[in-house]
Amino acid sequence: MTHTETITLGSGCFWCTEAIFQRLQGVVKVTSGYSGGFVDNPTYEQVCDKNTGHAEVCQIVYDTTQIKLDDILAVFWKTHDPTTLNQQGNDVGPQYRSVVFFHNEHQKELAQQYVKELNDSKAWANPVVTTVEPFQKFYAAENYHQNYYNDNKNQGYCRYVIGPKLEKFEKVFKDKLKKD
Repeated sequence: MTHTETITLGSGCFWCTEAIFQRLQGVVKVTSGYSGGFVDNPTYEQVCDKNTGHAEVCQIVYDTTQIKLDDILAVFWKTHDPTTLNQQGNDVGPQYRSVVFFHNEHQKELAQQYVKELNDSKAWANPVVTTVEPFQKFYAAENYHQNYYNDNKNQGYCRYVIGPKLEKFEKVFKDKLKKD
């Protein structure tokens, strides 16, 4: 019997986030979508227009007997820049903000602890701007956004942005990767 939990994370473009978390041992499912806004059932175009309040996120279902929340959050903070407000690389706008949407008190406490420890240790030159917010609603992105990197590896953004990010991630977290 598996014991699963869900956490919703925003760390910039959901294509990058999805590709990373799909490779982690213990992650059962990753769905790209939108959370944190005030418009029901937003479209990608609406979110990109920056007036729905949503962030691009991935909803991550993981097996707690195979991976700890601490590992999920470690990957989250090490695979994006949590110090840039509403921006990851060339992706700029509130939809690219760094955010943890927690689904329970344990997730909230651990995420807040991470933010405090990262800021106290001055892990980055600038303070962490990641927000820790209660999960409310999630809207799955359109089908063409799901499994994007795996289905479009030769597309420019995938080759030049996601590919190098994945290479770094796989080196740092090689002991946490799914076995083929």
